[in-house]
Amino acid sequence: MAHVFARRPLVVLVAVAMCASTGARAAPTTSDILAEIKRLSERVAKLEQRNTELEAQLKQQQQPVSPQLEERVKALEEYKTGIEAALEKEDVSEKEPELTARLKSVEYTTLDIQKQSKVIDSLEGFSAGASFVSVGQRAWGIGVDGTQLNYRADITVTTPTIRTGDIESKLFAHFRAGQGRGLAQYFTSFTGPNSTAFQLGTVVPPDASAVLLAEAWYQADIPLPLGGFKPYSRETLTVNFGKMDPFAFFDQNAAANDETRAFLSSMFVHNALLDNPLAANVGADGFGFSPGVRVAYTNERQKPEKYGLSAGVFAAGAATSYSVPLGSPFVIVQADTLQRFFTGLAGNYRMQFWWNGQAPTFVPGQTETHWGIGLNIDQRFHDAVTLFGRFGAAWGDNLPFDGTASLGAEFGGSYWNRGGDSIGLALGANRTSAQFRSQSATVLNEDGSPQYGYTASGWEQDAEIYYRFRAHARFDISPDFQYIRNPGGNSGAKPVSIVGLRLLLNY
Repeated sequence: MAHVFARRPLVVLVAVAMCASTGARAAPTTSDILAEIKRLSERVAKLEQRNTELEAQLKQQQQPVSPQLEERVKALEEYKTGIEAALEKEDVSEKEPELTARLKSVEYTTLDIQKQSKVIDSLEGFSAGASFVSVGQRAWGIGVDGTQLNYRADITVTTPTIRTGDIESKLFAHFRAGQGRGLAQYFTSFTGPNSTAFQLGTVVPPDASAVLLAEAWYQADIPLPLGGFKPYSRETLTVNFGKMDPFAFFDQNAAANDETRAFLSSMFVHNALLDNPLAANVGADGFGFSPGVRVAYTNERQKPEKYGLSAGVFAAGAATSYSVPLGSPFVIVQADTLQRFFTGLAGNYRMQFWWNGQAPTFVPGQTETHWGIGLNIDQRFHDAVTLFGRFGAAWGDNLPFDGTASLGAEFGGSYWNRGGDSIGLALGANRTSAQFRSQSATVLNEDGSPQYGYTASGWEQDAEIYYRFRAHARFDISPDFQYIRNPGGNSGAKPVSIVGLRLLLNY
């Protein structure tokens, strides 16, 4: 009985369970409770035996690791260690794992691509152009036989636009090389028959070629009014300074401004009073460039019509070579407008006033003060027809000619189903000055020989016709013919006929 009472809690639980199962039946006796406890003990014993069996089976299933598996694990650990050691070094060794060598190769290739991308990014925004022009000409009436050849190569580079607030600025550089002085050296004329001729002269021997930094200038575009809202601005102030071609900013013309594509004669490229082989008043150096500054105002409030006013001050005389102080510069002021006449076709109208305190004269080595006015017009007259004209007058001592006029037209090839071709026709005349007519026969060179040897009179008369054939998008072939009557005002000279061929590659 003592054993039974020691398990009293279990007995009570069993009794309660038996009462719940028997419901309303009579309460269980002590023998019933003992029987139930025995039954439960037997079940617990069976469970413990089963648990022991399962543990034995689990131990039997755990097989020992094979030596081959241990070797493979060891080899993998050594390979991993080798990879980690190799990746810590930047160079590639022939003894390191292949995987790391390939990873480094991919990494270096990626770095190279990134470097190239950075170079491309650094070049983004730069623009460049290149052209090569070669001209061959043969003249009759100048006493010299043979064909004169020349070439000229130009490369231009413009930097990306830099924005500082509302101001946009950039740099421009122009490099030029060439050989061949052309036919102008063989006869006296107020116009040069080949404006592409370029040679560095006595600095470089004629049988050699060198590159000249022709232009290097800065430009800033300032929207007006200052402090206003730029998207609404319709007025601009532009400032340029550096070494420049004055004709890049003054005396422009849509049909007669580019000797590489249109007219070859200087008579039809620029105002002849400013640009001529005898006494150019533009003030530039022997290659056509000069240090200076230009300020321009543009008003586009009535766009597409616009109005502009610009002024430039450039070195003249020996100052163009940076060898002497700047004094008596070349000054030019231009007013221009773009209008839409003839049912909306664009036309440009420009008027200039210029002054040069060191202008060359028809007397060798002598300079004087010259000033003058000019009018420059180009007007689209039809879809592929552009008319142009230039007129000018000059005043001052010892001018070889004091009046100029030229008229012409360019016809696009769309009229004969050659849209890239064009034909240009032009006529011009330069009036000899009174002083040149009275002194030309007596002007002497330094060695005492006559400079001109004739008495000038009348007008020099010029004509030119060219055809530009577009061989392909980058290559033009242009036969050209020029006729000069009374060259240099010499009524006793034969008329000069010049046949030429121009080849242009342009990129």
